[in-house]
Amino acid sequence: MAGNTEPLSPRAKLAVTAGKAAAAVSRAAGRGSGSVIGGRVALKLDPDLLARLARHLDVILVSATNGKTTTTRLIAEALRASGPVVSNALGANMPAGITSALAGGSDAKYGVIEVDEKYLSGVARDTTPKAIALLNLSRDQLDRAAETRMLAEHWREGLAGSKALIIANADDPLIVWAASSSANVVWVAAGQEWKDDAWSCPSCGGVMQRPGEDWFCAECGFRRPTPSWALSGDHVLDPHGSAWPIKLQLPGRANRANATTSAAVAAAFGVPPQVALERMFSVQAVAGRYDVVTFMERELRLLLAKNPAGWLETFSLIDPPPTPVIMSVNARGADGTDTSWLWDVDYTRLAGHPIFVLGDRKLDLAVRLEVAGLDFQVCESLDEAVRTAPPGRIEVIANYTAFQDLRRRVGN
Repeated sequence: MAGNTEPLSPRAKLAVTAGKAAAAVSRAAGRGSGSVIGGRVALKLDPDLLARLARHLDVILVSATNGKTTTTRLIAEALRASGPVVSNALGANMPAGITSALAGGSDAKYGVIEVDEKYLSGVARDTTPKAIALLNLSRDQLDRAAETRMLAEHWREGLAGSKALIIANADDPLIVWAASSSANVVWVAAGQEWKDDAWSCPSCGGVMQRPGEDWFCAECGFRRPTPSWALSGDHVLDPHGSAWPIKLQLPGRANRANATTSAAVAAAFGVPPQVALERMFSVQAVAGRYDVVTFMERELRLLLAKNPAGWLETFSLIDPPPTPVIMSVNARGADGTDTSWLWDVDYTRLAGHPIFVLGDRKLDLAVRLEVAGLDFQVCESLDEAVRTAPPGRIEVIANYTAFQDLRRRVGN
């Protein structure tokens, strides 16, 4: 339980110290935060370290294809109303990065942890979470994470028998199927803009019917559960039917959905919705996402979009035409090396915007935009794109490693 700060064994202490030293060397060498290498070194010295570090915390895990970093940050802010929080706020979400984060939180009451989809079951086994928030599943890095139903099946098997409270999105059939193996689920109507990974029933393979916001399988009866929390416009509806205003500095419907799930999680730990939502207002950007920066005397807003569902949500955020849009796509290991997902994105939504394309895979993106019938310009660098763009604030959309490249270039 929280507050039981049982001292670490000498071996665990050595592992933590060695991990912090490795992280410091990595930072000094300019190789990033060092959290991953630090965690790897620590786990090498004590393979059970993650479980030991989590023992005194009330752990909340957050997993999804999209929105997990932001939701983790919102939940952490909300829970600080009730006690100190340790969190992997920079998004290092595999066991090494999670271990590093928890190693820095010896005085914390709560551990709010973002977890890569592929590692959820293992991290849940090690950390014995009190709650797990499941937001969505959609195609992403198919070369690494496998297809979505297989991932949902791993979750379903891994969560069976878990004592954790599962806070799950009732609007995503894959999430509902994965969470339904658990005895204790709170359903949240958080919405689902992207539906192309959930047209067949995950339970029996039948065709899903989607009248309005509802969904069900006509063949086996698998259907949308009744939610107790819901996003309704700019308000969160709680289980008592009260409506609480959402006031965020983060833009868009997807972030209001993230706030709704976060309010449901916070309520499970005794933080009232009004308090939780007021605290979330302080979050302006998340690991550089949504930041507005000045570069070459121009205002750029930095937006991350890693997969078709993410690009769809991002298009709904951008300022209307003729706002210039710069798009950058890489296909390095951390992005997934397969760019076929570009063909699943409806780029016609960018009609009327001056478009500039860059990144390692700019020609793949250029072919896709050509087929969509859009006007665009291929650029060799961010500097060239900014120099060429017409006046006004520029929307910059990039996938994962391209986003990191851009942040380094603008000094963010």
